[in-house]
Amino acid sequence: MLHQMLSYFKGYTKESILAPLFKMLEASFDLLVPFVMASIINIGISNQDTDFILRRCAVLVLLGIVGLVSSITAQYFASKAAVGYATALRHSLFHHIQTLGFSEMDRLGTNTLITRMTSDINQVQSGLNLFLRLFLRSPFIVFGSLVMAFRINRDAAMIFVVAIPLLAVAVFGIMLVTIPLYKKVQEQLDQVLGITRENLTGVRVIRAFTKEQSEVNRFETANSILTALQKKVGRISGFMNPITYVIINLAILAVLHTGAVHVGIGDLRQGDVIALVSYMGQILIELIKLADLIIQMTKAAACAGRVSSVLQTKPAMEFKTIPTDREKWNDAVRFEQVSLTYPLAAGKSLKDISFCAKTGQTIGIIGGTGSGKSSLVHLIPRFYDATSGNVLLFGRSVRDYSKKELRRLTGIALQKSMLFQGTIRSNLLWGKENATEEELWHALHVAQAEEFVREKSKGLDEPVEQDGRNFSGGQKQRLTIARALVKNPKILILDDSTSALDYTTDAALRRALRNLPVEMTTFIVSQRASSVRYADQILVLEDGSLAGIGTHEELLRSCRVYQEIYESQYKKGGKQECR
Repeated sequence: MLHQMLSYFKGYTKESILAPLFKMLEASFDLLVPFVMASIINIGISNQDTDFILRRCAVLVLLGIVGLVSSITAQYFASKAAVGYATALRHSLFHHIQTLGFSEMDRLGTNTLITRMTSDINQVQSGLNLFLRLFLRSPFIVFGSLVMAFRINRDAAMIFVVAIPLLAVAVFGIMLVTIPLYKKVQEQLDQVLGITRENLTGVRVIRAFTKEQSEVNRFETANSILTALQKKVGRISGFMNPITYVIINLAILAVLHTGAVHVGIGDLRQGDVIALVSYMGQILIELIKLADLIIQMTKAAACAGRVSSVLQTKPAMEFKTIPTDREKWNDAVRFEQVSLTYPLAAGKSLKDISFCAKTGQTIGIIGGTGSGKSSLVHLIPRFYDATSGNVLLFGRSVRDYSKKELRRLTGIALQKSMLFQGTIRSNLLWGKENATEEELWHALHVAQAEEFVREKSKGLDEPVEQDGRNFSGGQKQRLTIARALVKNPKILILDDSTSALDYTTDAALRRALRNLPVEMTTFIVSQRASSVRYADQILVLEDGSLAGIGTHEELLRSCRVYQEIYESQYKKGGKQECR
């Protein structure tokens, strides 16, 4: 994991070295300030030498300016390295997610991936920025102050030798107690964010069922737990200041006492005592900074581990890179004893499915909720791999096709209509990047979307909001069908993508598909008997098994499941649908 995460530093080695070096340069100037102040007191003030005081003040100003420039330079290089690293990591993570199959996406979950992409990588970026600026500076100041104290007076420096370990025990002891609590705070924060995200995405459902108050109560409960954890961490962390200030003040009293004795006997001057007190203050500040850095680095390391776990998730499916020479076969799709079990599922979603779809046929797939309709058609473009059995396209296994060729052969309108922010044109061009205006309008005509698109003031260039929020459910479904048709696929899959259409539009769509001049094999997944009754073959699924196969008339005579579906939707004496 470490080697993988460090690989994203490529191109930022120079910045990663220069940032801490400039911070050490700044720290060196900080260590010189008490020394210069001591000379002002010992020589300038004692001898009332104004010129000497002014010269030393000029030196202090110069040290401040050079230190500021060094600090800004270090911050620039640290930020450049941290932001560049986070950018490279985010790009790599996004690219890797695009390679994952449906199985991996189902297992990881959308919310988790969004958190990894945003919050976790931002935390890694912040931790890296702090690390580059402080991981050398703080220890350098602590040991540098100790060395300068020994340079001033050995007896006084021994107070530093005692005070530094005591301060370290106090600071890092409190830190070790709070780090696990900070992790619990982060986990509870994830729950609060999850509730917030769920409420924002499901706001219409919440209002429809007047559940606003119950959701407010649920949020307040989770938020109260988060608040209690943060208060607990705050109370423990609050001990740091009083404990450290007691230790530092006792140390300063010891320094002043020792200094007074040595000043009295003449081997130490007043300015040296002031310098020792200044060094003691610097040590305290840097130890607290170092403790904060370790806490931030702990959080960043945990987040880096979460990101790395996604990067280490390998797609289960492997595609051939060389296109397959597809021979001319009359069988467009053939299932041979196909079964499917989802990862971590209790049982099979599909069981021993066998059928054959000829080129140009329309295949209807019908069954109750959870019967396996979508699972079956998702095996055709190889969104999932069959657990057993074989899925053949034009006489070859789907495993023998490259991903590009497999996607070119199949066009699919998924159960959940998804449009992307842009225009109608940009969404349709997903099917075929170089499609002509004529091809786009033809696809819209077949999908029964031409009329409402022409009514738009900008036509094909009408804006589409995120997730197609400015279109109705039926309009979105027709646009997604048109997007699938633009690529002119050999196999078209409509995965319950006409559920929002009225019966007249649904019938017109099916007539238009049948009248297409190309030999397109069409799979229509639906819970409506009227949507599949004129198909060349109808597959009836029940609990993942093939309960029946045949034409509408054959199934009405022989298939109990189909009879029940038909009778529940299309009773005797009802109005006959026009073909």
